[in-house]
Amino acid sequence: MTKFIEQLNDEQLKEVKRQLAIYSQGTKEIIPTEELGMKIAKSIIKNKPLKIKLGLDPSAPDVHLGHTVVLNKLRQFQENGHIIQLIIGDFTGKIGDPTGKSTARKQLTEEEVQHNAKTYFEQFAKVINMEKVELHYNSKWLSKLNFEDVIQLAGKITVARLLERDDFEERIAFGKPISLHEFFYPLMQGYDSVELECDIELGGTDQHFNILMGRHYQEKFGKEKQVAILMPLLEGLDGVEKMSKSKKNYIGIDESPQEMYGKAMSIPDELMSKYFELVTDFTPEQIQSIREQMASGSLHPRDAKMLLGKTIVRMYHGFEAAEKAEHHFISVFQKGSMPDNIPVMEWKGSKEASIVELLVGLHMLSSKSEARRMIENNGVKVNGDKVEDPQFHFAITDGLIVQVGKRKFVKIKI
Repeated sequence: MTKFIEQLNDEQLKEVKRQLAIYSQGTKEIIPTEELGMKIAKSIIKNKPLKIKLGLDPSAPDVHLGHTVVLNKLRQFQENGHIIQLIIGDFTGKIGDPTGKSTARKQLTEEEVQHNAKTYFEQFAKVINMEKVELHYNSKWLSKLNFEDVIQLAGKITVARLLERDDFEERIAFGKPISLHEFFYPLMQGYDSVELECDIELGGTDQHFNILMGRHYQEKFGKEKQVAILMPLLEGLDGVEKMSKSKKNYIGIDESPQEMYGKAMSIPDELMSKYFELVTDFTPEQIQSIREQMASGSLHPRDAKMLLGKTIVRMYHGFEAAEKAEHHFISVFQKGSMPDNIPVMEWKGSKEASIVELLVGLHMLSSKSEARRMIENNGVKVNGDKVEDPQFHFAITDGLIVQVGKRKFVKIKI
């Protein structure tokens, strides 16, 4: 591989460094970095695009900004002419990736896999050009392996190596069972890289073990080893937990422009730099400039957050929607006015009710205890007036406006 570096002229060497800087931006780890540079050089000398792999186990098809950390990196490779290989784990998905799980995962049906994969494609199209993506279903090759093939595949890895996985180690330590079929998930993911002769595989840091299996098996099968690019896991709006729909700390890429912008304004200040780097389409130079401005104080955290919110909305809904979302936020949350288009909900309950009953009945909060907590935290208003007493009773009238938090409004229709 070093011979390709030696063949580069000055212009080509500059191009290698340019691409390497882009692909290195925001990464947690590149294994190994020097091989990535060599692969880029080889691609330039031979005028042959690199094959960039992302494996998908389609079990949770709702895409949020946490997922786009890897997708944005794919887009960078795609913009430089390289080939994106999306591998849909329709075979492995029936087993379930044990990564980060304390128990075996639910195995998916064929129908569930196909439905979830279709949903992925629709959402991914907002980040990468799906018309220029190679789509592969790993059942195409894995379903053809006979029992002898599987035994030979298993013979190329030791049990000790498989037990190095953090989740397996933890389950053994706590006496939790590990089913034999779970050992085969990383083997099959590694074999995917052999079959498609991938140059690079992308994934989050939680996929470290699985992605290195690709390098392991490519070497065992006499193939050129892929480079592993591991992206950091994005903390959610709480600033602590990984972004997750179950944690309710996420920004979904299918959410409305106003919801996206409003949620972006709640991102903790200390995560601003990370969000600019991982979820926007800014160049490394633009990101460095923003960091320097924030560090010097010339860019106020509020203004940086507004720029981030506007950028996120622009990326998924366009410039016009981003302008409107920003205007809505300024008018409603900075100036304190009511939004123009408040959703209307019919009230079928009694003409007089407690504020807690009203909030739950309108489905603005999921339980009475949650409603009481929100009131006690000064998060509920009726017609713009703060409600401080959870026992508050009042007459329900047509056109009454109920507000929960900063972004949730409902106008009552009798």
